[in-house]
Amino acid sequence: MSESPLKVTMKGNEAVRVPAYFISKHEGFVGSIKTFIEDFVVTEIDINGQKVKTAQVMQTAGCASSEETQMNAESKENLYCSGSQDADVTSDWEAGSDTPLPALGSFDLDVILGPSVSEDLEQFVMTLREKRPSGPELSLGSFADKHQRANVHRAVRHRFPFLLTITIQPEIRVREDPDYRELARLVREEEAEDFFRFIDAKVGGSSYTFGPDDSKEHRTAVHHFLNRRFGKLVETKSFSSQGRTSISVRLREHGKPKKRTAEERKDEDIYTAFTLCKENLETLEAISYMAAALGVLPSDFTYAGIKDKRAITYQSMVVKKVSPQRLKEKAAEFEKRGMRLSQICSVGEPLKLGRLQGNHFDLVVRNLRPHGASDEHFSGADVHGRLAALIKEAVENRRGFVNYYGPQRFGSGQSVLSDQVGLTLLKEDMVSAVRLFLSPEESDDPPSLAKRHFLQTGNAKESLALMPLSKPRERLMLRALNRYGTGPDGCVQAWLSLPHSMRVFYPHAYCSRVWNDAAAHRLSTMGLGVRQGDLVWTQTGQKRTEDTGETACPQIHVVTCEEEQAGVYSLEHVLLPMPGNSVKYPENAMRTWYQERLAGDGLAECRFRVSSLKLNLPGCYRPLLAIPHNLSYQLRRAAFSHGAKKQESVTESPTLSLNFDLDSSCYATICLREIMKCET
Repeated sequence: MSESPLKVTMKGNEAVRVPAYFISKHEGFVGSIKTFIEDFVVTEIDINGQKVKTAQVMQTAGCASSEETQMNAESKENLYCSGSQDADVTSDWEAGSDTPLPALGSFDLDVILGPSVSEDLEQFVMTLREKRPSGPELSLGSFADKHQRANVHRAVRHRFPFLLTITIQPEIRVREDPDYRELARLVREEEAEDFFRFIDAKVGGSSYTFGPDDSKEHRTAVHHFLNRRFGKLVETKSFSSQGRTSISVRLREHGKPKKRTAEERKDEDIYTAFTLCKENLETLEAISYMAAALGVLPSDFTYAGIKDKRAITYQSMVVKKVSPQRLKEKAAEFEKRGMRLSQICSVGEPLKLGRLQGNHFDLVVRNLRPHGASDEHFSGADVHGRLAALIKEAVENRRGFVNYYGPQRFGSGQSVLSDQVGLTLLKEDMVSAVRLFLSPEESDDPPSLAKRHFLQTGNAKESLALMPLSKPRERLMLRALNRYGTGPDGCVQAWLSLPHSMRVFYPHAYCSRVWNDAAAHRLSTMGLGVRQGDLVWTQTGQKRTEDTGETACPQIHVVTCEEEQAGVYSLEHVLLPMPGNSVKYPENAMRTWYQERLAGDGLAECRFRVSSLKLNLPGCYRPLLAIPHNLSYQLRRAAFSHGAKKQESVTESPTLSLNFDLDSSCYATICLREIMKCET
């Protein structure tokens, strides 16, 4: 791509706070998207380049019929953009949205047990914490279905690893695990909880390390307890580091918990792949419903990427511990909830996050007109010819678009955006981060009332009672604040109550904001050419990270003066770094910009680690430009009557159908914005 003399155009928009720098000069047009659900159809493209709704099941779900197929799939995995979210479809992750968390490890117990029993369980746990009596039990009720009982056992054990769940069919009771109580006398309670979660995870070969302990006598007592209680399951050893001694526990590769039956072991090895078509549902909302119906945890489902709610979407999934036959039996029930399952088959492993090449979009843009033209002054015979010329010019532009993160990344429409929460977390101000997270909207809807009550009173228990069940993130945090307090330590525990994927989302949102602003600054100050000191990728060195879709290549090339003059690289080769502790910055004016921007945000000395929350941000590289592939379009004319009587006027409302592919982590709405030259 040669440099154009065209100046970069900017249209600011404070509502979405995404820069709108355009790299092409066509006029564009106005229109509306997502008028109807069927106007926005997203189809995942698997690692073999096949659309999942038309591909053979072997391709979509990794059902390898031969070793060669398996090896081909694995070798291709690293060649493609493998972002965990199809960037335009990450509205699931907006701060304060109604969407469940990505990879939530458990159900909301209010949903499983009912609010009353869940509250009784919370009170039971608080009593154990405060008085530590011996031998009390609490009944959770009766559950006739064995899958429902299994679901209750898993969910309670995950939420409270220090409890034993006991079935006296069909009743389930809970009491404190005496082994946990004994371990909690030897180590800190937080360590005891983490250790029991580690044991329950059953990941062979994994390890857990207790905090430093300089007393040999005390370490011996811990060793004796672990070997007596978990000797068939774990190996323990002491090791020294920097003058301190700690105990490390390793889960044996073939160790199995004593209580697991042969049937349970058989279920553990079952993986079933399928293609999910959902309509007007979040990906994780669909997973939560399917998990509850099947008696498994949401974390038993794996997928390549998150898809949008306001759309019809097709994507590959794999569920653990559910046979193909059982999944087929539930298909009719799922269809009533807007989910259609197809291409169901057995596979040998879960689906890896990011295991996709990209996404195909089938979009319809309605209410088309030129910029500056109103509906009443732009109708009839003028429509088709004028619009056809504008659309042809816009769509046939082959320069691509600036690869901005879309407003979904930051929680568009929220009073406090995700990147603001992320910045506060990077500053390690946990109390302020919690208050930002729980900031209400201006409305008086139930979630806002609950948040407002917490900010005004600090009473987490009352706020939890007010918070709707559809807000799992807020409920998890309020529950932790009620348990641990609202001070700095309690707020750390509140953040730790969220899964790692959710905690790290907020700092990533901040880094995405910096990337967007860096891209806008780079284009406005340095133009559309490749400059000395820019970072570029080469075909042989490009690689994408599995969890973000950005380039993470250890051999980033820095453009030389000679290469700039010779025009060796084009703008589509240029990368900009996402801030982190392992990235290289451009060796030109952009390096200074990054330094000044981070310093201005109070992060001049930031190491992009938040140890208390177990967060580490190494950073990555994102291409400055994105280019749609296989783009086609069709302009249609549709007539609508303005009344019930035939003699009343009829207005022709043209629609535009657009079909194209994008690499993973690229936003279709940002692509449309470049085409239309307006906010979509």
